[in-house]
Amino acid sequence: MARMVPLQQQTTHPGFSLLTSSLSDFNGARLHSQLQFKRKMGLQNRGALQVSASSSSKNILIMGGTRFIGIFLSRLLVKEGHQVTLFTRGKAPIAQQLPGESDQDFADFSSKILHLKGDRKDSDFVKTSLSAKGFNVVYDINGREAVEVEPIIEALPNLEQFVYCSSAGVYLKSDLLPHSEVDAVDPKSRHKGKLETESFLESTGVNWTSIRPVYIYGPLNYNPVEEWFFHRLKAGRPIPIPNSGIQMTQLGHVKDLAKAFITVLGNEKASKEVFNISGEKYVTFDGLARACAKAGGFPEPELVHYNPKEYDFGKKKAFPFRDQHFFASIDKAKHVLGWKPEFDLVEGLTDSYELDFGRGTFRKEADFSTDDIILGKSLVTA
Repeated sequence: MARMVPLQQQTTHPGFSLLTSSLSDFNGARLHSQLQFKRKMGLQNRGALQVSASSSSKNILIMGGTRFIGIFLSRLLVKEGHQVTLFTRGKAPIAQQLPGESDQDFADFSSKILHLKGDRKDSDFVKTSLSAKGFNVVYDINGREAVEVEPIIEALPNLEQFVYCSSAGVYLKSDLLPHSEVDAVDPKSRHKGKLETESFLESTGVNWTSIRPVYIYGPLNYNPVEEWFFHRLKAGRPIPIPNSGIQMTQLGHVKDLAKAFITVLGNEKASKEVFNISGEKYVTFDGLARACAKAGGFPEPELVHYNPKEYDFGKKKAFPFRDQHFFASIDKAKHVLGWKPEFDLVEGLTDSYELDFGRGTFRKEADFSTDDIILGKSLVTA
């Protein structure tokens, strides 16, 4: 039902190490009973991190890799038989056992993953350390500025492929949707650094591929996407949604994104190309709230619509999505790469809930302060 209200940084010491700490396939959660029949009809292995052995092992560097996307990507690459090194500052464990993973698979992964410790903003160290290792392929998951990529390209003159994690946020706001890869981009976007990185890669002559996700979700998500809804559903609170709630958006599961990154590896069709990657369907804000409730086994949520212009939230963000229609076509990736998302929205949210939030783990504590401002005004004017 719905109702309306008036509208750490510490200095690190670079070093190279082979981990000796001791994954099963992070196979995705079992769905609630209403989805079990669908699973039995052929979706039992949806989301499993299973890949076929690669015919050509590569020496692969992942810039980042311990927070979210890289955790899933690195496991896929190791399963394919590649030598994988994570470049991080060493603040987070390089290998951590994930829910649903067996001791044996975790031990296998962590015995093979390599670590290069350092700060990517230290260009001299990047050049020296990378040139010594002679990586064939680089996946840049956490790069934000072109200046961060320049020393990597300079250090690896024989680089076979550079795969970049960009963002669909680079597109210029438009009345014509969905966004496609040839749409106008916004040089003033908060993601302009990623846009400039794409332009830099194109200017170098290196074999590059850029992936532009929309909103990413899934277990271990450090952005308040599904977690924002789960906190409110668990607390039994109304969910404040700006304006009408029919704004359309799009979410893509992190495991589908990781598989897209695998699909472009060594793929001639991906050379010097940009691909939007996300889920198959678009969803309204109201629909997303209901999907999160279904995924977590919660009752139908109470939705409260409000006009953001009538409130002063200070520097706090009252809603985790941009208040507009925002979604992109994934047709190019489907037709050119043969990739397609395996998760539908409710299944993906269930996977995220049961492997993360539903186990009592989350990235940020619940903050209902902006909700209380909205709901307080609702009570006064109702």
